[in-house]
Amino acid sequence: MKNLTEAQRKHMDNLSTEAGVIAALAIDQRGALRKMLAAEGYEGDVEQAAIEFKKLVSEELTPFASSILLDPEYGLPASEVRAEEAGLLLAYEQTGYDATEAGRFPDLITNMSAKRIKEAGADAVKFLLYYDVDEQAEINERKHAFVERIGSECVAEEIPFYLELLSYDATNEDNASAAFAKVKPHKVNKMMEEFSKPRYNVDVLKVEVPVNMKFVEGYAEGEVVYTREEALAAFKEQTESTDLPFIFLSAGVSAELFQETLRFAKEAGSTFNGVLCGRATWKDGVAIFVKEGETATREWLRTQGKANIVSLNEVLNETATSWRE
Repeated sequence: MKNLTEAQRKHMDNLSTEAGVIAALAIDQRGALRKMLAAEGYEGDVEQAAIEFKKLVSEELTPFASSILLDPEYGLPASEVRAEEAGLLLAYEQTGYDATEAGRFPDLITNMSAKRIKEAGADAVKFLLYYDVDEQAEINERKHAFVERIGSECVAEEIPFYLELLSYDATNEDNASAAFAKVKPHKVNKMMEEFSKPRYNVDVLKVEVPVNMKFVEGYAEGEVVYTREEALAAFKEQTESTDLPFIFLSAGVSAELFQETLRFAKEAGSTFNGVLCGRATWKDGVAIFVKEGETATREWLRTQGKANIVSLNEVLNETATSWRE
């Protein structure tokens, strides 16, 4: 990994367990959370409901996480009720992407900067980028310059830069398809290789696993795209594609499948350094929040929500590698 300043290292320590594993909780969803609330029939102020739900998740679950990822729009009240020992990451990007032109271009939150994120008490800047390594060069060059600017801001503020990369195929809208599963290892591992270059000043990559586990032999319920050996090889190749610390996102899969995936990654020889686990931990609490209210939601978070995160931590203890190594 790259050399960290004393200030950056202190922030990294704040975000990690004592063992140097990033066991972070993610609830920076904005559009997705509004949709989840609406899908459950919430009829009040959806934005206020998002703020309140994030506060409940932060208050009840950060005692069991090394840090929490939130957004400045709805998440700052939640950051104030997190456990004292939990570090804080704040998102810099607006939710979604520009759908008016090809390329899934990002936008930054207009009233934020790396300086302001740091002033809000964050230990890291998180930025999400949709990236297709095979898209037109002019599109990807714009994205490269965009990431370079954020990296330079983070260097100036001596705050770690967590880059979240989401792969896609510009010629195929369906990321859940077998066709996308076939190209996913190439898409994920090549973009990690690109953004590991020193010019971007990234400190930690937040990435997908390099296969769709629902198409892996032994895990697939239908079509098999990868043999077990091919899937293991993709995880091994992922580790070899970067010299930066990298952590896995849960991508909305169930808590059980995510934990199985981490064990599979370890078996493959992956040296991943933790997780930023979102919906797999808390998504089933949304329906309870809408239908039964705050008290019932707290009860769910203290039982099932806590069980989800504690069991994930146990798997991390067996599978993840310290970023300090």
